[in-house]
Amino acid sequence: METGLRDLERKLWATAVCFTSGAVIGTAVLWGAARPFSGDGSVIIPIALVAAVIAAVAFIVSTRMHRAGETAPMPPWQAAVSHISAAAVTVAIAGVSGLGVLLAGEVLATGLEGLTLPAVAGGVFTGVASALGGRLAFRMGVRLSTQDIAALLTAFLVVGTLFAMLTAADAAWWERSFSELGIGARGWAFNGTVIVAGLLIATTGSYLGRDLHRMLGDGALASIAAIVLTWAGAGVALAAVGLLPLDRVPVAHAIAAFSMLALILVAAVLTTLLLRDVAALRMLTIALVGIVVIVTVIAFGFRMLSVAALEGIVVGLVLLWLTTLVQLLALLAPEASRPSARRSPLRA
Repeated sequence: METGLRDLERKLWATAVCFTSGAVIGTAVLWGAARPFSGDGSVIIPIALVAAVIAAVAFIVSTRMHRAGETAPMPPWQAAVSHISAAAVTVAIAGVSGLGVLLAGEVLATGLEGLTLPAVAGGVFTGVASALGGRLAFRMGVRLSTQDIAALLTAFLVVGTLFAMLTAADAAWWERSFSELGIGARGWAFNGTVIVAGLLIATTGSYLGRDLHRMLGDGALASIAAIVLTWAGAGVALAAVGLLPLDRVPVAHAIAAFSMLALILVAAVLTTLLLRDVAALRMLTIALVGIVVIVTVIAFGFRMLSVAALEGIVVGLVLLWLTTLVQLLALLAPEASRPSARRSPLRA
């Protein structure tokens, strides 16, 4: 009980510090004449940037407070993977916080047309946004789990895609594909979302590898490495979808998109083969692969589904499968860190 109260007290202090920092920095950034809530010169973009930075700092501080010595007994390769993964999560937390503020601003702007904010009022808005993002980031730093990464990935995709929809230059994008959101001057929202989401997918694979290693030990490192590398490849392919917009390099864009889908399915199969004794995962993976094949044939063979509908179905199924997987690993994998006794993940 005392430990729980102490953790709650730290979270409250972290929230207060984030609010104060956001309010002070936001007021300083917005100092001067009153600025509109939306439109040209809007306060939302600077508020989003400040909130994103404060959320990232809160995660870093929390990580150093609660998990500072976690990598000390690990071999260099394992420590490097852990540090790179933590850096990727930091970027994603900043992205989720910033995009969350932008999305909220777009929604509120419809009912607050014409509103202008002086610097102090803008600072208070910044403080609230920073407190919300900073509290979430601080909590994640206490004990970062694979479930947290999967939830962050889902939240980032949903928030980023919704923001891209609201700011889309072409309101009829849904008649073709989600990639239409990445075309034009406003395409940065969608393209940026899928680039960071690709980073998160690779990070999810890293944390899945961590949990699998905690369960199975060094004897399964070769199989685990294959799974982690496949997830990393899927992440790179998704990032390429954003880096190679449909209107500029359509062939390369299509190759990246289909490669991402294929690699995720391969990663799902490899993970299931390693955990072949888990019947629930085996059945879920069979259902995932089967349904994806069926809807793909319906979309391209019979032209009964739009590409946008196909993409929505596949992404939803993959996120459902991933959510179930991380829940299973949360039950099966030990919570304690497990340093490897090997100098390399591929050699004994």
